[in-house]
Amino acid sequence: MGTYVQLGAVKTWYDEHGAGEPLVLLHGGLVDARFFAPNIGPLAERFHVYTPERRGHGHTPDVEGPITYQLMADDTAAFLESVVGEPADLVGHSDGGVVALLVAMQRPELVKRLVLISSGFNKHGEAAPDAEWNVDLIFEFLGSSYGEVSPDGIDHFRVVATKIGEMAAREPTLEASDVAVVPHRTLVVSADDDIMTLSHMVELYHALPDAEFAVVPGTSHFLTQEKPVLVNTIVLDFLTQDPVPTVAPIRRAPNDQEG
Repeated sequence: MGTYVQLGAVKTWYDEHGAGEPLVLLHGGLVDARFFAPNIGPLAERFHVYTPERRGHGHTPDVEGPITYQLMADDTAAFLESVVGEPADLVGHSDGGVVALLVAMQRPELVKRLVLISSGFNKHGEAAPDAEWNVDLIFEFLGSSYGEVSPDGIDHFRVVATKIGEMAAREPTLEASDVAVVPHRTLVVSADDDIMTLSHMVELYHALPDAEFAVVPGTSHFLTQEKPVLVNTIVLDFLTQDPVPTVAPIRRAPNDQEG
């Protein structure tokens, strides 16, 4: 049923599933751990899965002040230190992927491997940069789900949605050279019709020193729910199998074989 841990100013809610090596699922913006319902079971068959909910999301109450990727990354690092207690695999969707990327950049000792699903690193990669952030419409889509579990009550959803909208109007602003410091083996996953362009996701893949790339066909930003079996298979293959020796490597060719 989940529990709370006090991490600085944030009373963070999380649940645990399964046994094995630690795996932390980081949900997207304005949703919560329930978003991963189609994915938790298969992952928990192989891993000890943690599902923390970030400030102002799900069961975790909001705190005064803005919500930023950096604040959420700091909260996540505190969770990894205080609750998990050892390097963990991070699987982040959308905003959760940006948070995971920041943690890997800034606190690499807390991370084992990364899975970044539908997560860009810079606003220039948005597929619909002129889309309006309409809090009323977002409330119609997600407000009732928020109200089911939030200790702040359904009316607070508009406050959190406004904060996330202010964040999304400015962030993220990472460059490829920033991302290049990530030392971890990373899987980049995108829908073929996502909120970030495919070219941007390819740019992220190229920027990461040790990355693999997957496109889930016939899906949108909700790919983890639209094709959960395929997404689970891709993620589990990455997390449970060592890289295979490829027959004709180009990007991964050793330097002494290039040219």
